[in-house]
Amino acid sequence: MAVLDQLEPKKVFQFFEELCQIPHGTFDTKHISDHCTAFARERGLEVLQDDANNVIIRKPGTDGYEDSEPVILQGHLDMVCEKRPESSHDFAREGLELYVEDGYVRANDTTLGGDDGIAVAMMMAILDSTDIPHPPIEAVFTTDEEVGMGGAMAIDLSVLKGRKLINIDSEEEGILTTGCAGGFRYETVIPIHREKKTGTVITLKIHGLQGGHSGIEIHKQRGNAHKMMGRLLNRIGQTIEIALAEINGGSKDNVIAMESTAEILVADKDAAAVMALAEEMKAVWDNEFMGDEPGLAVEADASADSTVDVCDKASTDRVISYLVMCPFGVQGYSRKLKGLVETSMNIGILETAAGHVKTVYLARSSVESKKQEMKELLATCAKAAGGEGKSFNEYPAWQFNPDSDLRHIMEDVYEDMFGKAPEVTTVHAGLECGLFLGKKPNLDCVSVGPDIMDVHSFNEHLGIESTARTWKYLQAVLAKCK
Repeated sequence: MAVLDQLEPKKVFQFFEELCQIPHGTFDTKHISDHCTAFARERGLEVLQDDANNVIIRKPGTDGYEDSEPVILQGHLDMVCEKRPESSHDFAREGLELYVEDGYVRANDTTLGGDDGIAVAMMMAILDSTDIPHPPIEAVFTTDEEVGMGGAMAIDLSVLKGRKLINIDSEEEGILTTGCAGGFRYETVIPIHREKKTGTVITLKIHGLQGGHSGIEIHKQRGNAHKMMGRLLNRIGQTIEIALAEINGGSKDNVIAMESTAEILVADKDAAAVMALAEEMKAVWDNEFMGDEPGLAVEADASADSTVDVCDKASTDRVISYLVMCPFGVQGYSRKLKGLVETSMNIGILETAAGHVKTVYLARSSVESKKQEMKELLATCAKAAGGEGKSFNEYPAWQFNPDSDLRHIMEDVYEDMFGKAPEVTTVHAGLECGLFLGKKPNLDCVSVGPDIMDVHSFNEHLGIESTARTWKYLQAVLAKCK
């Protein structure tokens, strides 16, 4: 028996539950792309599928809308795959275990993929419908949005005839998003030299942090486990000689790091002092977070005396210094839109290999010159630590369009339905509209969506009533686009 079959809107949640049973993490989108392609063919709809697994489905307008200008509906097929540390869920092989609680849809111990599966489900419900008035629809399903927007970069938009584009990738009902930050990834590689040393190996682990979306939740000042680990190692190293064996954590650059693990070697006589300092830092952080990170855990486990390969002193110092000085969090707020983050950085991935330690950042800004400044800052940090850095997967900001016809339509419909004006704003996250506008500058874009909380974390949950209202609103907007 389906878990969501009693929820309304029935078709939307039916399609969403079907999608949740298909593995569709970023870079693993072939199956869900084929599913959407088969969906279109079963209904006799025109469908295009490209080598990047992007899908475009066309549906004619309904009675009275046959000659209307097409409307483009757009969402992405991939999801962020995060799970609780103790979970054995295999995202590459298993569907999500859904459940309903307190008016929300959740997944057991994993991300839900409401970002952006609910958009795909709504688009499929429109394409499947026989009783919803609408102009011709061009439904665009992109891939690999969560890591570099690869699908949007690869897709050929010249086949689209529509000019109005409704992106369904926002996560707060009642808000019309009309602009977004641009961004880039940045990889730093710090070389390390190893030597054999004997002593006590201590495994330090920081975990239990809330994590979350590195753009829309960056202002919440949640703990980043990598920055915290750098602080802990630096604190220990001020009084105790340590040698770093390895340091790892995080799997996504667009997720605020929830866990970081380091193995260090110390003299046997210093092991107890290291354990005490770990406890001391736990108390310091509990005081600083003031209850905002209730699940925070700082563990220190010592092994028996052994001889291991560790970084030499210079390498250890370089890595720790880098983690202490590298930036994280909000770097600036908008001077035009009060309370909106303008520029931010997130160190999401930390990996140790035989000859280097690698970090991967996601940096965002709505101001192009600030993006370039962040590149310079990260390059300077890399150089100071004796490493090298490079940027990649850069994407543009989406600038607010004061003359948007689509926005005016959507504002009027919202006020008619709900008796109040929607909030019109921009968002500190990457949306594919910026890339689309680079390819088709005449597009008129607005982004909407239902309430989805704690995206990019295993606490992600989707509002049921919010989804129903957003669905009705989307139908009303399409009816107005005649």
